[in-house]
Amino acid sequence: MTTERNAEPVYSDRILTVPNVLSVIRLIGVPVLLWLLLAEKADGWAFALLILSGVTDWADGKLARLLDQSSKLGALLDPLVDRLYLVATLGGFLIRGILPWWLVAILVGRELILFLALGVYRRRGLPPPDVIYLGKAATFALMSALPWILAGQMDWAAAGFSRAFGWAFMIWGTAAYIWTGILYLGKAIAVARAIPAASHQDR
Repeated sequence: MTTERNAEPVYSDRILTVPNVLSVIRLIGVPVLLWLLLAEKADGWAFALLILSGVTDWADGKLARLLDQSSKLGALLDPLVDRLYLVATLGGFLIRGILPWWLVAILVGRELILFLALGVYRRRGLPPPDVIYLGKAATFALMSALPWILAGQMDWAAAGFSRAFGWAFMIWGTAAYIWTGILYLGKAIAVARAIPAASHQDR
């Protein structure tokens, strides 16, 4: 007997939806962001683009629920774009000397380890693990921190406040990011121990 509590969200096969269009627009913004940060050093525009990306990220999830447009493509595209923005911004900040190398190494290293851990699920024919809510909150905190840390580099009256505000979010987000990374890795290890990998004949 299936209960509502155990029911999984239903994703359609639709491609052209409002949330997916927003995700594609955000995806196009990734190289634009790097160009603004590294080629033009237009920090004001880069700040605006990061804020706009955060707003559209919130909007596409909200619209997917309100318009009943949750899709399989959106479920893959939205977190992918989030991670591309995070890695691209961290890389740009590292090159610019805005963030220390060790902090960037911790955050990017977490992504690389979890990407490799997904192989545990693929080899067993399993879907990726359910998203941990704290992980989404950590990503939100980091993506909120980065534009304000950038704003702290600019010559304006609120630079000091922006820098302090951004680093407060960065410290909290990094701690939560590391913790959820450990949780995801623990889930992958448990799956690897409990379920044998499928052989080529089983696939």
